[in-house]
Amino acid sequence: MRSVPGYSAGIRLLPNAVTVLALCAGLSGVQFALIGRFELCVAAVGAAALCDALDGGLARLLDASSKIGAELDSLSDLVSFGVAPALVIYIWGLEGNRFGWIVALVFAVCMALRLARFNTLLDDEDQPPFAKEFFVGVPAPAAALVAGIPLYLWLHFGDGWWSSQLTVALWALVAAALMVSRLPTLSLKTVRVPPRLIAPLLVLVGLAAAVLLTAPFLGLAVVALGYLLLLPYTIYRHRWLAQHPEAWNVPVRQRRAVARAARSARRLGLRPPLRRRVAGGASAVARRVRLIGTDEGAGNGNGRPTPQRNPHLSSGNRRRLGIRRR
Repeated sequence: MRSVPGYSAGIRLLPNAVTVLALCAGLSGVQFALIGRFELCVAAVGAAALCDALDGGLARLLDASSKIGAELDSLSDLVSFGVAPALVIYIWGLEGNRFGWIVALVFAVCMALRLARFNTLLDDEDQPPFAKEFFVGVPAPAAALVAGIPLYLWLHFGDGWWSSQLTVALWALVAAALMVSRLPTLSLKTVRVPPRLIAPLLVLVGLAAAVLLTAPFLGLAVVALGYLLLLPYTIYRHRWLAQHPEAWNVPVRQRRAVARAARSARRLGLRPPLRRRVAGGASAVARRVRLIGTDEGAGNGNGRPTPQRNPHLSSGNRRRLGIRRR
């Protein structure tokens, strides 16, 4: 009978085995592209993304994190989401174009740079606490998902402007630029869902599953575009937390209460001292005196100074300043 320590050591190898499966799935996508089965290419990269999402969770659950596992995970991501998608896109839409191979190389190199930067940021202790909610640049699986939008549309609709070589090349370069950019993107591992939003979120998950089952490639395109549309909110949230780092650990309900109180104060007119109004009134008086002018030596018979007409004033300005036409 096996001993408990031996059994435990075998279980601790499970995360690395899942990582190897992700690597094999990514490479299988290239083989499917060579035989023209591009729908299987998408399925293979999707399987690699699923394995990539599982291996980290298994490592934390089994307390089996190790340096070799981290390095193996990075190499697997480079092959499955960098090299494999680049080759699939080249074989499908860019083969025969002299610039097509350059696009594939740029995509793979940007993926390598993105993963290298991710590994270096793991050891950076100078980052603020809220930085764990964000990635720097689009992560590897999401970049592969976004880069495949023209292929998904071609698999669902057939040929069109989305499958032209120029569109495919430019979109692959856009996905590569998003990987190496400094844009903050949400980390789904740290997203906190309020209890009142759990039920609507589950409904959306069920709806997404139904769409993926009935029209899988169109559903993937919609999910990828939805991810891109989420970027402006992510940038706004990152900037807000950078300006208010003390609010990161505040519960969402209290944070919203503070925001509602601030909006109510603005609606009631509770603003800072009206320095602008005072300064504006003083400048208006000075401008009126300067534009009207007074003739201290001349009068109109009742002891009051007679305003001098400024020929450069328009009729509208005269009415606002109280000057009557003589």
